[in-house]
Amino acid sequence: MVDYQKQYREKLISAEAAVGLVKSGMWVDYGAMLSFPSLIDEELAKRTHELERVKVRSCYPMKEPETLKIDNMGEHFIYNDWHFSYFTRGYHDTGCCSYVPYNLGEGPVLYRSLSAHKPDMAFMEVTPMNGQGFFNFGTVEKNKAICDVAETVVVEVNQSMPWILGGYDECIHISQVDCIVENNKFGIYELLSSEPTEVDSLIAKRVAELIEDESTIQLGIGSLPNEVGRLLVERGAKDLGVHTEVFTESMMDMLEAGVITNRKKSFNHGKAVCSIVVGSRKLYDFVDRNSMIAGFPSDYTNNPHIIAQNRQQVSVNSAMEIDLQGQVSSESYGYRHISGSGGQLEFIRGAYASSGGKAIICLPSTYKDNGGRVRSRIVVGLSPGTIVTVPRTDVSRVVTEFGVVNLKGKAVWERAKALISIAHPDFRDELEEQAKRLNIIPKGM
Repeated sequence: MVDYQKQYREKLISAEAAVGLVKSGMWVDYGAMLSFPSLIDEELAKRTHELERVKVRSCYPMKEPETLKIDNMGEHFIYNDWHFSYFTRGYHDTGCCSYVPYNLGEGPVLYRSLSAHKPDMAFMEVTPMNGQGFFNFGTVEKNKAICDVAETVVVEVNQSMPWILGGYDECIHISQVDCIVENNKFGIYELLSSEPTEVDSLIAKRVAELIEDESTIQLGIGSLPNEVGRLLVERGAKDLGVHTEVFTESMMDMLEAGVITNRKKSFNHGKAVCSIVVGSRKLYDFVDRNSMIAGFPSDYTNNPHIIAQNRQQVSVNSAMEIDLQGQVSSESYGYRHISGSGGQLEFIRGAYASSGGKAIICLPSTYKDNGGRVRSRIVVGLSPGTIVTVPRTDVSRVVTEFGVVNLKGKAVWERAKALISIAHPDFRDELEEQAKRLNIIPKGM
């Protein structure tokens, strides 16, 4: 019988020794989201002045990376992020953190095909090892693919990491691990949602009305999707299923209330399929070894062809801005990059192709700029530098607090008039006047 505990002891090193393996010029990958290696990042930052041109990649770190904090001029670490979090977008503003454009579902193949630079080092936060010699990533996403191609794999064991059942690629075996570090200093980071605003509640009500019984759902993170979940529980929706990239607080609440059963899904019956779990400690405890949850890599969860096989797949995503042509930006204001593409386009395409499916874009009609002025999120044209996350050809249902419109099959002038109808009333006349001046709406209309 293989003695995995003996192998564990032989591979166990300190975090200081682990970062001692990093050399100048290397590519270093951190695990995504919950798999961010907090202790190793802290130790690597202590070596700042010994290293040059170390390229670090992360994905939505849920804490401020110490390697960015200590080297905020980018003189020693060249930091790259697959999806900006609150902590990394600020460093992008100062020019020392770069974004890597991609669709979330492409992550595993980018590594395995070596389109992304091959990592010299992979540092991954994981669960404690089980009796068969496996560690679980907690976040499935592209973590296994990173480890499969990395020259050296170091796992950072954390007692507070939830174990997500598979699926596949949710675990790594000790035989595939070069070194083990134990993190007894930092727990897994939580992401707590704020209370929904009045506008959130109005939008959520319209979205919930679009979700029929027996639908399979994908929801994003935040107060609005959580409010959608609360309304579905309040309504007593029946036999919902889950095929999503992120398993959320609202999905936990709907499972506990019996609203989500996963019984009527087209496949993966009885399983809530996801790639990522982000939320509170209560959520992490709920998903830990929960046989109702199945964790898959993002090239499965976010594959539009797989998504489309779900009957009545509903995709609900938020946007920052939409122009009268129907172009959606969900990741930047002009040249200021805020987040990332994520899997929004993949789920919109998959849900639209699903039998009875619905692809829904949500956004409040207005926001306040840095000067406190109210601005419309529905605009005549996106400002220079603004990233188009979803092309106009892929957009169908759009929801604000003022209504729901479907842009599919409509001429540009029809799209413009539809979007103006759900803009804030204070901006409708101005939008129509601009649209006519630019021939978006023909003068005869």
